[in-house]
Amino acid sequence: MIKAAYTDKETVVRILTAAFADNKSVNYVVRQGRGRIARIRALMAYSFELCMLFGRVYLSEDRQACALTLFPDRKKTTLKTILLDLRLALNVIGPGRVRRVMQREVRIKAAYPATPINYLWFIGVLPGRQHRGTGSRLLRQLIAHGQRPVYLETSMIDNVNWYTKRGFEVYQTLKFGHGDLYLLRTSTARA
Repeated sequence: MIKAAYTDKETVVRILTAAFADNKSVNYVVRQGRGRIARIRALMAYSFELCMLFGRVYLSEDRQACALTLFPDRKKTTLKTILLDLRLALNVIGPGRVRRVMQREVRIKAAYPATPINYLWFIGVLPGRQHRGTGSRLLRQLIAHGQRPVYLETSMIDNVNWYTKRGFEVYQTLKFGHGDLYLLRTSTARA
């Protein structure tokens, strides 16, 4: 696992855009219609920026997979984060959908513990390189490297099975318009 630098931004955004193009949760957040893929790219660029500021970004050794982690307790409001949030709201979510997306985020965050966690925002592998163990290896390294419990959510039932086979447990399920959202944590973590 390689710790990413700002020069890796395009690689990370490319991987995540391809890996999450059909993800229900991502498509719930991103305004649909013409330009949807460009908006997913913008979401991934936003996520990269926040994780570089308040978390970590990792690449697999072969640079075909990446993971974005955030330390929520370290997140601060700055002029830069305000501008990033504004750009996300206007260009990715769409002004008419911001309230719905914000309400969703509030519900998700309320389910996380008050203690420091490692929030796995995204982990993805280029579609043509999936099912070869790259994502599993990156996840194992991420868990071993961290000193905090890992928390995440997914809307994809196949992903729930993938994570539970790798030591995660579902501790809550939230209902949204796009379907269920499964909240997972490393099985050693307890709120």
